[in-house]
Amino acid sequence: MTLITQTSELQAFCDRMSQTDVIAVDTEFMRERTYWPKLCLVQVAGGDEAAAIDPLAPGMDLAPLFDLLRAPHILKAFHAARQDLEIFHRLMRGVLPKPVFDTQVAAMVCGFGDQVSYETLVGKLAKARIDKSSRFTDWSLRPLSVRQIEYAIADVVHLLPVYRKLETRLRSSGRGEWLAEEMADLTDPANYVTDLMQVFRRVRSRSGNGRMLAVLRELAAWRERDAQARDIPRAWLLRDEALLEIAHHTPKTTDELARTRGMARKFAESATGAELLEAVARGLAVPEAEYPETDMRREMPRGVGAVADLLKVVLKMKSEDADVAQRLLASSEEVELIAAEGEAANVPALHGWRRQVFGEAAIKVRSGELAMIVEGRKLVLMPTVKGKRTGFEEAAPDAVNPAQP
Repeated sequence: MTLITQTSELQAFCDRMSQTDVIAVDTEFMRERTYWPKLCLVQVAGGDEAAAIDPLAPGMDLAPLFDLLRAPHILKAFHAARQDLEIFHRLMRGVLPKPVFDTQVAAMVCGFGDQVSYETLVGKLAKARIDKSSRFTDWSLRPLSVRQIEYAIADVVHLLPVYRKLETRLRSSGRGEWLAEEMADLTDPANYVTDLMQVFRRVRSRSGNGRMLAVLRELAAWRERDAQARDIPRAWLLRDEALLEIAHHTPKTTDELARTRGMARKFAESATGAELLEAVARGLAVPEAEYPETDMRREMPRGVGAVADLLKVVLKMKSEDADVAQRLLASSEEVELIAAEGEAANVPALHGWRRQVFGEAAIKVRSGELAMIVEGRKLVLMPTVKGKRTGFEEAAPDAVNPAQP
């Protein structure tokens, strides 16, 4: 068990890790009381060595670790990496660790199901068990106990054999390029930059009123900026319910704002209340042509529901045939878009390896180039002669029940 608390120790450890070709990385963080995740521990394993790095230790400089994470010749293995990468993106000033291997995504590509847990992978691939006792600990408290440190380091120790087994499966199945596509998306820095003009979409609103959404967009952007600046959870500043009520009623004075349910008059009369009213005014000033588009699900054209249901069967069939997680191929919403729009649907399922596995078949079933039949106990897709019908024909109404003389 190694806990690194000094920069000189970290530098020496990272120098040794730089001689390996793959390292396992994990983090422990807290964000219940902050906007930005508070990094409390970083665990790294490579070769025959593993350590926990304490970023909260007095005088600790993480620069050697960041250099290691940036090293192009070292693969960094994570499990469910998105939150870890979000933390490093901020601390490394917009740069992300590369190259990256996410064992959760790799497991989905290898047929382990949707969002398989780390515990499941460790049990199946590393033949080990995870100690859950420290899972919900407060990692910001010091000193850390021996049990906490052992628990944290065990995660990355087990991660290395999980990575190796998955990497072997990917290589033998020829699916390395599939994962490469997913990792390219995962390590795109644009995914970790908050678009303030889009955060309003996280606020669940059933309204399709463009004027209300324009006000909500300004309110949500104001809240996000302020929460970032104060480093507090956005709900501590103003809850979603209050944002929605203000967006609906568009108060223009302090008195009107104070009538918002759950808002104290003192808050309405504060500088923050004045900023809220300014955000409302900005939203009201948005020209109608610039109103945000609603996120409300469009009603599918008449008859398309049955087509979507058929394509969902194709999705399930292709998922089973390829032994890849169904959720990784396409979401239910994506399938419905393909059913409604065909090739015009702008969805990941019609691009890259997903198109190869599912998207192409979905398009051909929709266009009538493929038909679904049952062979034995299995559904299969068969080519059709487009434009010609065989078997069941749609009869004219009078042919179904011919009139009796």
